[in-house]
Amino acid sequence: MKIALITGVTRREGLGFETAMQMVDLGYNVIISGRDFTKVRVLAGELNASGMELDVTSEESIKDAASYVRENYGKLDALINNAGGYYDAGAQPLEINIEFAKSAFETNLFGALRVIKAFMPLHEESGSARIVNVSSGAGSFSDPIFGLSNNQSIAPVYSMTKLALNGLTVKIAGQINHSKIKINSVCPGFVATYPGTAEWGARPVNEGASGIVWAATLPDDGPTGGFFRDGKVLQW
Repeated sequence: MKIALITGVTRREGLGFETAMQMVDLGYNVIISGRDFTKVRVLAGELNASGMELDVTSEESIKDAASYVRENYGKLDALINNAGGYYDAGAQPLEINIEFAKSAFETNLFGALRVIKAFMPLHEESGSARIVNVSSGAGSFSDPIFGLSNNQSIAPVYSMTKLALNGLTVKIAGQINHSKIKINSVCPGFVATYPGTAEWGARPVNEGASGIVWAATLPDDGPTGGFFRDGKVLQW
């Protein structure tokens, strides 16, 4: 059975929970994780999945999580870096709070990097693992609504973290291109993960999650080092 780990799953309405549900339906043995293990444990029970505590900003927490997966599963076939946040809507670039920005990069960028590094040996045990970094059109120039060219001063910190995350995806893909491991960034689109957002045009969560699942289950001849939404290339 294939093993999948999803970070940042602490809300039933969230993208991570829906992604986990779809992966379970595909027959994956899913491990969900998050900083609040009380919430993770409840959601894992609802999903018929496993749960563990994982704080992507903590080297010790990540090390413990990797040890747990190694001891109990021996490999990792899919890693979905879903943990993230710090959407600073309404902020202006010249008014950025540096401490806020540091925290955002610690989670949205360095958190993903820490987890990828820690679990890479388990991906190698899989032989054909898939890594998905959940990104955003806010981290591109071309997105017609949230892109940097169209909303130059909207959510500046969040946008910069996602731009950097896409860059990280490309760089890691280049380093591991000799292997069968694939890594891609996926923008789920504007999804209705909070009450009222559907009224603003947010798409159903299951639609956003399906693009993540697509990237997490790519065939051996699938792409790597790309940026996608709904299985289609997004231009930067």
